[in-house]
Amino acid sequence: MKKILFAFIILSSSIFPSKAQTITSAEIDALVERTLKTFDVPGIAVAVIKDDKVIHAKGYGVRSLKTQQKVDENTLFGVASNSKAYTAAALGMLVDEKKIKWDTKVTDIIPEFKLYNPYVTEEFTIRDLLCHRSGMGLGAGDLMMWPDSSDFTKTDIIHNLRYLKPVSSFRSKYDYDNNLYIVAGEVVARVSGTSWEDFVEKRIMQPLGMTKTAASLSRLKDKSNVIDPHAPVNGKVQAIGIDWSETANAAGGIYSSVSDMSKWVIAQINGGKYGDGSKRLFSQEVHEEMWTPQTIIPVRGPTAYNTHFSSYGLGWFLSDVKGYKQATHTGGLAGIVTQVTILPEMKLGIIVFTNQQVGAAFTAITNTIKDSYLGMPKVDRVAEYHARVVAGNENAKKITGEIWTAIDTQQKNNTKIDLNQFAGTFRDAWFGDVVISLKNGKLMFASKRSPRLSGEMLYYKGNTFVAKWNDRSLDADAFVKFNLDTEGKAAGMTMEAISPLTDFSFDFQDLEFHVVK
Repeated sequence: MKKILFAFIILSSSIFPSKAQTITSAEIDALVERTLKTFDVPGIAVAVIKDDKVIHAKGYGVRSLKTQQKVDENTLFGVASNSKAYTAAALGMLVDEKKIKWDTKVTDIIPEFKLYNPYVTEEFTIRDLLCHRSGMGLGAGDLMMWPDSSDFTKTDIIHNLRYLKPVSSFRSKYDYDNNLYIVAGEVVARVSGTSWEDFVEKRIMQPLGMTKTAASLSRLKDKSNVIDPHAPVNGKVQAIGIDWSETANAAGGIYSSVSDMSKWVIAQINGGKYGDGSKRLFSQEVHEEMWTPQTIIPVRGPTAYNTHFSSYGLGWFLSDVKGYKQATHTGGLAGIVTQVTILPEMKLGIIVFTNQQVGAAFTAITNTIKDSYLGMPKVDRVAEYHARVVAGNENAKKITGEIWTAIDTQQKNNTKIDLNQFAGTFRDAWFGDVVISLKNGKLMFASKRSPRLSGEMLYYKGNTFVAKWNDRSLDADAFVKFNLDTEGKAAGMTMEAISPLTDFSFDFQDLEFHVVK
């Protein structure tokens, strides 16, 4: 799951602007076309909802650089962590049915659920699954389902949570988590007697008329209008493969279009009501609970939109926006990033889906549209966020460049290292085995359970190497630091991402390997 999960921007306004101030469809067209070019995004889809009506829904660019087929309002994207609001809603519907409570203990539903700290295990509730305050670190355990469709099952993931050491005390700090949403999906399944996928499709998507949407890529009935994900590979944006672990659908598996997602947004704006307003997905009480702050997210310093408070509710980021409430979420898979934003008191919804992983693109579009409805002075958001991307890339390039220069120097100096002392099979309690082997004079890294994490290990300094992944779309090369025994043989190793732009779901820092042979 991508860093853009944190790329929500908090806006506000103290008065409703006049209709004449709001952005037109033609202006949105020009904005998106400029965004495509500025951020090198092949395809984007945008929808704007106002007063229960979709006033703009359109696709731009192409679904794939391979096919050059056009994006339209019905083109399907992986919405990634925008799936989390569906999981929260599904649990809310079970609360309405009095089958659970928000504060039902997770072990009452999943007896084998166990975290590192026994007290936390005993006290952990369904509410805790949804609001990122477990005490585990950012993205803890994500390597069990990222970056590829590894062989970890839900049973494996639930079992392995017990090995993830906390980085803060329980309920004291916000740290975004994906795996606990997988557990939440399992709660839905065990309480309802049907899979999470069946539940959200039959109980949410079908009533809303989201006819093209599915709970996962594999469940799409028609795949003729689906995007390819794209990412920079050796400096050039290109289509990359879709590799998603179906075990994580409750955290980020849904595929939808801006047209279908608009129906979901309208239901959210109306507190769960849909159709002619006589039908409900969930009660007003459940709706309010999902949009009530549960975990505080610090807001430090002045913000562009005068935001004072930020938080996570149940499946939504929540903030004050100049007197209004804002509910928003982002989502990211490899090569796909999305954003859904709602200002309910303005009855305004904005949806932006993209098929390239630069989050600044959807941020620029969303914020420009919001600025117009908030009556704010015009700011060139495309230029503003592009400048930030350039600065971030330059900083990352400087950091990684120095490391590769040091490696090149070692190679030119023909530094003699006994690579045999680092070879072996290394095991982490939750991630499993990694084989470090010597092949044709090169040290190689190969994860048994996450096969895309394989590549050459290049000597850096001391007992530290850099793992250079064969898949260059990952942008996640990592330090590998060996611990040696008294005989000078590798006894264990730890890992750390090199680039500050590495996606947080590459949670290398949570790995602690010990040699097994």
